Amino acid sequence: MTSPTGVGLDNHDWVRPWGSAPEGPFQVSVAPTSATPAPGWQHTTLRVAACDADAVVEHASGEEETLVVPLEGSWRVEVTDADGTVHTAELPGRATVFDGPTDVVYAGRGSSLRVTNTTGGAGRVALCGAPATKSEAPKPFRHIEARDVPVELRGAGRASREVRNMGLPDVLDADSFLVCEVITPAGNWSSWPPHKHDEERPGVETELEEIYYVETRATDARNTDPMGYLRVYGSSDERPLDVLSEVRTGDVVLVPHGWHGPAVAAPDADLYYLNVMAGPGPERAWRICDDPAHAWVRDSWADEPVDPRLTKGQQ
Repeated sequence: MTSPTGVGLDNHDWVRPWGSAPEGPFQVSVAPTSATPAPGWQHTTLRVAACDADAVVEHASGEEETLVVPLEGSWRVEVTDADGTVHTAELPGRATVFDGPTDVVYAGRGSSLRVTNTTGGAGRVALCGAPATKSEAPKPFRHIEARDVPVELRGAGRASREVRNMGLPDVLDADSFLVCEVITPAGNWSSWPPHKHDEERPGVETELEEIYYVETRATDARNTDPMGYLRVYGSSDERPLDVLSEVRTGDVVLVPHGWHGPAVAAPDADLYYLNVMAGPGPERAWRICDDPAHAWVRDSWADEPVDPRLTKGQQ
């Protein structure tokens, strides 16, 4: 098995700092057809636009399905389905990603989207996507309100984190992708223990590419450079991989295969990430395998309380 070196030899292929992968109206564009494609990337897409007040972002989904996720501010989403049906949703959004779940909109393949910033100031919005050709017909439009987004606490102690499951199968009937977002309080680790999902093993593991879109927030007024760290490494000598990235708001880390974790929040900065996952298999499910060297950590959580910063609802 490949041993992690911790030097990030493959960062150039799998890390996209904010603004380094722009396309059209998007400051971030990760897709198989992007101007700066990742090697062999096939199954997931992410486009993030930072917009002034009243700005409009348009997107033709083609063969992709799309989940519109407000990151900052309020947004109006107009979707024209492949059959010409028009839907409009007003998304109150949130001031920051650390202020709780948000309304989201799902649009099936063949849709045209028009997304307008209604905040009255600057805002950011993410369009998560995946090729959606597994179902015979496009999946229907959905507007999921923030109050209907399940929120769960995972881990314990310094591995405590909050997970918002707005795009998982129990919540959203999609074709291919799985979408969620995670809050890791300052000083904590998430995506821990390291795990992988890069093989199709029915009932055990699903093959999924994964995108991490990151934001950070200082917890001390003196911290003018809030940051975190993400780690991805190979699960076998046949598929080597070595990513170790210092990340800040707007940065993206891609996981083509292999173990990934931890995602580390610096002691003076909260960490957020938006995950988009999809793969070639027939089952739309998040089935993972832990790195055996660290799998024991899960058993230790039974004796530890959840971080009170989460249980008190401060995130």
